[in-house]
Order: sequence, then structure tokens, then C-alpha cells
Amino acid sequence: MVRPLGFLVGLGFIVALLCAIVTTPLSNEPQAAHAFHKEARHLPLSSDGLFPHWDKAKLQRGLQVYKEVCSACHSLDHVALRDVAELGYTEGQVKTFAKGFQVPSINPDTGEPATRDGLPSDHFPAPYANEVAARAANNNALPPDLSLITKAREDGKDYVYSLLTGFQNPPANLPKELQPATGLHYNPYFANLNLAMAPPLTDGQVTFADGSPNDVKAMASDVTAFLVWTAEPKLVQRMRVGWAAFLFLSIFSILAYLSYRNIWADKEH
Repeated sequence: MVRPLGFLVGLGFIVALLCAIVTTPLSNEPQAAHAFHKEARHLPLSSDGLFPHWDKAKLQRGLQVYKEVCSACHSLDHVALRDVAELGYTEGQVKTFAKGFQVPSINPDTGEPATRDGLPSDHFPAPYANEVAARAANNNALPPDLSLITKAREDGKDYVYSLLTGFQNPPANLPKELQPATGLHYNPYFANLNLAMAPPLTDGQVTFADGSPNDVKAMASDVTAFLVWTAEPKLVQRMRVGWAAFLFLSIFSILAYLSYRNIWADKEH
């Protein structure tokens, strides 16, 4: 019995040693990056909470920021041009807005690729023909589609807002291995601190017709609010339906209880 026991003990030691080797990090870079990483800052919006509503003026400004800045690299594949009518635009304004885009088409006479003016039924056109072209134009980095970005990313809108406003020079005590390489930019709100996207916003870059502030933080807030809408355009309607259903069920439950008390009152006595 001694030999099998000794064999099992030795085998257990070997297994434990192998697990330790496999789970030991090859470098301390992830831990070092974590020390400089910052948690996303909270961005309060009217669409937050139990009683959300859309600030349509803010969403319109966010749409303008997307069109004039973000659309150069990022797509909105899941959003149709006609959907912007929900932001407070008239039918004529939607048609004019759609016409401002050029969408891929086919020349009916030659069969060759061509472009045409956008229609409300079209989706937002992608800035690149395909992934290869997108990577070639962005130092092999693929700009993500923004349709669902605030739902897909942890911390959602707070992450997007923090990322847009978080570009800065690396701190003096940043380890050499974490310094941004050529073509990368330091941002403590990004997981590994450095990303291929250059700071997309600068103060005064977009001029709003209503005279709203157009510094980096204001524009980042506006476009983030717009991306919250693209990710869940029926948010407000869904919450209203939910509250109506809750109110109905509450009243129904009270009436059912009172009916029970009325029917069984005599029998209980």
C-alpha cells in the first residue's frame, strides 16, 4: 500500500507543478497595464434610469458629430437612414439627409459598379468597401461598427465617452514596455492603454446650428447619446410599455385580492 500511495503523492506534485508553470504569466505587462488603467467615468443622460426620455436636440447634435467625424472610419450597419426621423426630423428633411450620402450601386447600362444618391430606405453606407480596405487604411486595425457599441462594450456609454475624452500624453512613470509604439495613442481607458485610433475630436471641430458647446467633452457626450439611441432606439417605448404593464398587473392583483376577500368572507366566518 505504501508504494501506490507514494506514486499518487508524486503524481499530484507533478500535476501541481505543471499547473503552476502554465498559469504563471510570462511577463508582468498585464499587471503593469492594469496599474495605469482607469475605470470609465459616468456620463449622465436623459435616457438613464427608470423613466428615460430622449433629448432629441442632443441626439441631432450627436448625429452631426457622427456624420462629420466618426463616419470617416466607422460604420452604422444596423441603422437605416429613414430611422433618423425618430430624432425629430420631417419627411422632407430625412430625404435631404439621405441624399447627402453616396451608396454603392450598379450602372444599369454597363453593369459596372457605380454610386448613387442615398434613399431613406438605405442603411448608412460603410466608409470602406471591405475589411481588407478598412485595415489597410488604419494601420491594420479594424474600426468597429458603432451601431451597437454601447451595448457590446462593458460599461457601455460610459466607456465610449471616457475613451473619446481620455486621450493624453503617457505619464512619466509609464514602463517602457507600455509606451505607445509608432501609430498608437495612449488612452488609460482602453484595456491595454494604447490604441490605433488617433484622438478623433478637437475643440470647435463641429459647429452646431443651435450654438451649443462644441468642445471635446460636449461633442463626446452628444455622439455617445446618439450611439445609445442607435443601439436601442425603442428604449423609451419599451420602458413605457413595461410601466403600463406593471401598473395593469398591480391593479389586477389588487382587484383579484379584493374579489377573493369578498367571495370567501362569509365562509371564513
